Amino acid sequence: MDEQLLDWVERVSAFLTEQYGQPPIAGRILGWLMICDPPEQSAAQIAGAIAASRASLTSNMRLLVGAGLVSKRTRRGERTTYFRMEDDAWERVIRARIASLASFRQLTKAGLDLAGRADPARLRDADRAFAWMAEVFEQAKGPGDA
Repeated sequence: MDEQLLDWVERVSAFLTEQYGQPPIAGRILGWLMICDPPEQSAAQIAGAIAASRASLTSNMRLLVGAGLVSKRTRRGERTTYFRMEDDAWERVIRARIASLASFRQLTKAGLDLAGRADPARLRDADRAFAWMAEVFEQAKGPGDA
């Protein structure tokens, strides 16, 4: 296996661990599934590539499938489950996160209504920040948009 590919997988893992608190194995799985050929891999193939135990792989796969980053499939006539990172996985996850953050604005607005004239600056600033973010992403085109 190409050492440069594995080094890149490790860099992906380190980034996701440091920036998003993902377990290192989850980061390695994502890194591997972003670059592997063929794009669909069995648990045994992934475990072999990233040097992970099957138990660790299983729990981290559940996390990644639940987050919508990885999908699992079977092939007719086979008992093996294959995992794949869908081409639009990052866009879907990012859109879901943005929608979640934008929906937090409903809470900041409710807080402002409750606080009335005595609304604290930190609540006002939070509301402005979430309003700005909602506006920016509402106008933004996605990676697949022309």
